[in-house]
Amino acid sequence: MARGVLSFPLTAFHDDGSLDPDGQRAHVAARLAAGPGALFPACGTGEFFSLDEEEYRQVVTIAVEEAAGRLPVVAGTGYGWAQAARFARIAEEAGADALLVLPHYLVDAPQEGLAAQLEQLAARTRLPIVAYQRGQVAYDATSLRRIARIPNVIGLKDGHSDLDRLQRLTFAAPEDFLFFNGAATAEIQARAYATVGVPAYSSAVHAFAPEIAGAFFGALRSGDHGTTEKLLRDFYVPFVELRDRAAGYAVSLVKAAARLRGERVGPVRAPLADPSPADLADLSALLTAGLDLVGASL
Repeated sequence: MARGVLSFPLTAFHDDGSLDPDGQRAHVAARLAAGPGALFPACGTGEFFSLDEEEYRQVVTIAVEEAAGRLPVVAGTGYGWAQAARFARIAEEAGADALLVLPHYLVDAPQEGLAAQLEQLAARTRLPIVAYQRGQVAYDATSLRRIARIPNVIGLKDGHSDLDRLQRLTFAAPEDFLFFNGAATAEIQARAYATVGVPAYSSAVHAFAPEIAGAFFGALRSGDHGTTEKLLRDFYVPFVELRDRAAGYAVSLVKAAARLRGERVGPVRAPLADPSPADLADLSALLTAGLDLVGASL
């Protein structure tokens, strides 16, 4: 997974909201052509929360077929452990290599419950598991040690960006335990995460502009601070400012950007909403400028 950005593909829908398998296959193939380190279908960017079980099966199956064993396919799962186990079984049957456990729905939970959730799920799947702490899910060092003892729990994706807490978790974990930067628009904080030993990160930008995501990844890894700074200042920071204009733009803005590039991904599903015309115009201008920075075009 360290050879490239972690790619979180979108889920393609027709205009009537139904799943578009052909659009999905084309979108995944385009992501793979850009050389990511791993593929994470049906996760947050892929609107896992809006998929029924048959749609989920199709989305994961398409990713596995297109990847063809060339890189890991890590499927999303979530809700309570009983429902998460149902999705996990589907992912196993579809040929996924591992699972990313998305934060559970609605309720706050004590550390005992957070750890027990993973224990219950892990007992019901043979697949390796990466936990995702974000929102109401945040492990302390004691819980991290507990879940790291579960044989098939192999890592943690962090979306809190609390580097003090994250550093303590890295010290509490076994040496071979994996950590990932899962902050929204993770490139913004990629350098900071790397300082606490977490260089791997997910990239929503890879879902619509792999040229930009790849240029940033290469510059970061090679120590090209000039390119890193320019991409952050002239594309990533303005993109985050645009993303923060409305709830749900972390997904719907990404999907709109993919449509601007001619990808057949369709609209988002409710409760998300597509960007306003004014925001879409600003997105188009920013995307054009960002692509120009790396010698690409809309």
